[in-house]
Amino acid sequence: MRTPAPESRPVALTIAGSDSGGGAGIQADLATMAAHGVFGTSAITAVTAQNTRGVESSHVLPTAEIEAQLEAVTDDFAVGAAKTGMLATTEVIETVAEYAQEFEFPLVVDPVMVATSGDRLLEPEAERAYEELLGTATVATPNADEAEVLTDIAVTDEERAREAGEAILETGVDAVLVKGGHVPGERVRDVLVTAETVRTFEHPRVGTEATHGSGCALAAAIAARLATGEPLEPAVEGATDFLARAVRYPYDVGEGHGAVNHMHPLRNDAAREPTAEEVQAIVDRLVAADVSALVPEVGMNVVGATPYAESVAETAAVEGRITRTLSGVRPNRGVRFGASSHVARFLLSAREFVPALRFAVNCRFDADVEAALEALAWPIAEYDRGDQSAEIRETEGSTMGWGARQAFADREEPPVAVVDRGEVGKEALVKIVAADPETLADRTLALEREVTR
Repeated sequence: MRTPAPESRPVALTIAGSDSGGGAGIQADLATMAAHGVFGTSAITAVTAQNTRGVESSHVLPTAEIEAQLEAVTDDFAVGAAKTGMLATTEVIETVAEYAQEFEFPLVVDPVMVATSGDRLLEPEAERAYEELLGTATVATPNADEAEVLTDIAVTDEERAREAGEAILETGVDAVLVKGGHVPGERVRDVLVTAETVRTFEHPRVGTEATHGSGCALAAAIAARLATGEPLEPAVEGATDFLARAVRYPYDVGEGHGAVNHMHPLRNDAAREPTAEEVQAIVDRLVAADVSALVPEVGMNVVGATPYAESVAETAAVEGRITRTLSGVRPNRGVRFGASSHVARFLLSAREFVPALRFAVNCRFDADVEAALEALAWPIAEYDRGDQSAEIRETEGSTMGWGARQAFADREEPPVAVVDRGEVGKEALVKIVAADPETLADRTLALEREVTR
């Protein structure tokens, strides 16, 4: 018999309804907690029959059953934090508020009051009962519609969000995060209001309707982080970053709009080593084939991004690049994450338009390479640095983002290669991109064969 090796984990509690479709409610909360390395427990308040297209039916559990769940969890587990979701009725809200008064751990209240359609989900008595529950909470996470229900303040911008947050503080809650997802604009601004400070967490808006469960995931992420002992403001910052990526890479499930991706941190971390190995495999093929004819003066680099990469630190590349030697081409050092700046930033910018792209390589560009590209008849794009105004350079801070937009935006067929003709002090280059490592290596070797023919 093997010796057990138990693992200790922080514990969080979710008090919410069940979503049979798995995108929101208890199911989303537990998945989010697991993604944060926290053991999730639950007290189910209602059972819903729903999917990606909508809610078919709902049944609220008797308060005695909810009480039994709360007592069972808090009696046995060292709960580090809790969150609430769908509470459904005045009686349920009052029951949870009564128990919350005895909680010796942080409580996140997501006041689920308004449906995505804008319809109110609670009767006025239940809305008033929420004020008592908020008085026991560490932080509340209303969206713009729910903040208006609680305050009669229409949240239309950052300033009105601050006003609504300050009004909700009067219930006794320690902090209020007024979410900006329902407020129009190119950027989403979530405003955290406390008695001492106001802070805004800002992210680019994602053009997707697959946001089912986003509110649940955000509140659960805050609770999970609080359960680990993280202070409130860093917990909120980390949770909003988590949600931004969960919305950017949603699950394509069901026949409706899909749901946010609760597990992206685990899957992205799990992909790091395979991504580095895939980059190394490409490098090995290029070295074996001796692609000296394609190596630019600045050196060649091969970059691979993890599936949900959003930063250079999440891209693997050759440290020191690949350079020409007397006996062929050689990488200067090994593959590591964060080793590339130029090619990595271009790849990340290209993924804004073609998210499936994960690999890229930079090659020399001259008349011979240009002729080879024409012979291969690939979809090609190019950009001229001279077209980038000083104002654009200053506001965007990098030619890579601007160049990727010139190459990939508003195209029916994404390019296989992108030509950068350079400028004074900047070598002309061509970057080849692909969704998988084999295709990137095949394309690079095809270009090399055509150049040296």
